[in-house]
Amino acid sequence: MEGTVVAVVIVLVALLLVLKSGMRVVNQVERGVVFRWGKALPGHRQPGITFLIPFADRMRKVNVQIVTMPVPTQEGITKDNVSVKVDAVVYFRVTDPARAAIEVQDYVFAVGQVAQSSLRSIIGKSDLDDLLSDRERLHEGLALMIDSPAAGWGIHIDRVEIKDVQLPESLKRSMSRQAEAERERRARVITADGEFQAAQQLANASRIMSDTPEAMQLRLLQTVVEVAAEKNSTLVMPFPVELLRYFDKATQKMDADITARQVPAQQPQPQPQPQPQPDAEQR
Repeated sequence: MEGTVVAVVIVLVALLLVLKSGMRVVNQVERGVVFRWGKALPGHRQPGITFLIPFADRMRKVNVQIVTMPVPTQEGITKDNVSVKVDAVVYFRVTDPARAAIEVQDYVFAVGQVAQSSLRSIIGKSDLDDLLSDRERLHEGLALMIDSPAAGWGIHIDRVEIKDVQLPESLKRSMSRQAEAERERRARVITADGEFQAAQQLANASRIMSDTPEAMQLRLLQTVVEVAAEKNSTLVMPFPVELLRYFDKATQKMDADITARQVPAQQPQPQPQPQPQPDAEQR
């Protein structure tokens, strides 16, 4: 009897050891691909506890999180013959764990190599202005070029971004001089436009003041107030403004009288008509 109990206990312990050896835990961020006698089973194991047949099944865990992979700096020549260095970053994730574990040996390394070759290809097909300003279109082209082979490996490319574009020092100096010249041109245009508008306003104001002498006097008084507000200068006005205007009107009147006197003197005097001589017969 005691021997039977001992045998049962040994069998139970052996079964527990077998079950424990076949029990696996799949994390939330992973999916399990099971190989039975070297052949992949269809589908994949979901997160949680899963059981494998001891000595027959082997499970490979595949991470399904988004992988952020930097692309090393690639040097190339653009379409307009400018040597640049460009680096980028690729965001991708595994959508089919079975294909990612079977179709490619190391999908992370494979995606990195495809990203480097695609980046060099994009550099050769683009102009320098596109690399500096029109990056959204280049991002879409890079994502499409990388996603084409990666789709067969069960991998989806979420996003590709160009991080930095390194230019030669000589080109940087040329671009800075060009930008400085452009800013100087804009400053000159703005200054000239301001002077033109100010001249127009001054011309309009002068016409209004010439039609209204009182406006000229008010403007003069306003100027006097502005100068006197500083309290560091002395303004001397030897004659009142009204007196100066009186002299101006008197001068204009005298000029008009002299002109009126000179006009009759310049008119030609009428010449006397010659009298006809009598003929000899009439005498």
